[in-house]
Amino acid sequence: MEIQKSEAHLDGPLFKNALQTIEEAAKLINCDPNVLERLKRPRRCLTVSVPVRMDDYSVKVFTGYRVQYNATLGPFKGGIRYHQNVDLPEVVGLAALMTFKNSVLGLPLGGAKGGVCVDPNKISRTEKQNLTRRYASEIASFVGPTKDIPAPDVGTDPQTMAWFMDTYSQEQGGYAQPGVVTGKPVEIGGSLGRNHATGLGVVYIAEKAFEKVGIKMAGATIAIQGFGNVGSFAALFSHQRGAKVVAVSDVSGAIFNGDGLNIPELIEYIKINKILKGFPNASSITNEELLTLKVDGLFPCALEGQIDTHNAENIKAKVIVEGANGPVSVAATKILHKKGVFIAPDVIANGGGVIVSYFEWVQDIMSLFWDEEEVNNRLKTIILRAFDVGFKFHQEKNVDMRSAAMAVSVQRLEKAMLLRGLYPR
Repeated sequence: MEIQKSEAHLDGPLFKNALQTIEEAAKLINCDPNVLERLKRPRRCLTVSVPVRMDDYSVKVFTGYRVQYNATLGPFKGGIRYHQNVDLPEVVGLAALMTFKNSVLGLPLGGAKGGVCVDPNKISRTEKQNLTRRYASEIASFVGPTKDIPAPDVGTDPQTMAWFMDTYSQEQGGYAQPGVVTGKPVEIGGSLGRNHATGLGVVYIAEKAFEKVGIKMAGATIAIQGFGNVGSFAALFSHQRGAKVVAVSDVSGAIFNGDGLNIPELIEYIKINKILKGFPNASSITNEELLTLKVDGLFPCALEGQIDTHNAENIKAKVIVEGANGPVSVAATKILHKKGVFIAPDVIANGGGVIVSYFEWVQDIMSLFWDEEEVNNRLKTIILRAFDVGFKFHQEKNVDMRSAAMAVSVQRLEKAMLLRGLYPR
């Protein structure tokens, strides 16, 4: 295991984008320069080798990461992704975003992120289990219910978390420690409502954002990039509220129906066919065409960096709700803000997952679990409170919502750091 010492890992575009936002937010609140300097660096970056016995009995060594960015407000918290493009700069950027997301949401958690460079679609279930158990073993010294609590992300799921929890529990004495990870199956300490939490949070924020610009959710036209866990649930909850989801996309491309797609039927189609391509009563369009559709709401729920200076001028949506992490660059945000596009930033809009992860962690610690209605109601209270605080700052300072949300986040972190005496004036 290697503890990174060079600063090459700070050169990723996602982290640079986050840094730019942090620095602008710091100016808005006149942040203490010592606090700002500390917030611009991760606390710890781990790189681990993950040897895995493959199905053909060969051993393949994958590279895994865990970045623990900041723990001022509480234990590190953030997902683990399995993706072929995972690298340390990306994980650093995502860990930074988690830090500021947890802060603006008012959660008693720090920020972290993890990942393994692997295409999860090209390994078997057994190989994925072997990979997960070895990765968990390699980072076990640095995680735990009061240290760092991982969760699922791109390419991982509740089963992945179950394997992780079991490995950690066996190595720490053999008794179940469900609080080490969140996003687990309900049967072993997971929370009701966790699976759909991020998508539901996106829709709660979309309803609020539409209200601010004078649009009603019922009848609103929406395009959703990405139809995984977040995008599919965002589409379903929007559809249930009377919105017309006119376009969605996945790895096979995008589909469009101006009268609105039948989302329940589409979800069933995906279960059978695995991809959107071929869904009846829908025409094929490109991903770029989806992003530039004239719609009331655009929900980018795929990966980061989808809207930048190259296509920002072509965006015609009135409201953008960021279901993914970092889908709109800082520079694009400025362009869109000037055009009058209202952006609900990722640090608030896709916070539903981490909010219910926090609930799951609390329930594990108490060994007392809530029903789904209570989880959903608590989620709505927290995510809308964060939106309202950010919106108030947005109005008072006449800045875009991303800058406002980050300013609120940095302000909370600054106060906590100074109160703890970590970085005195």
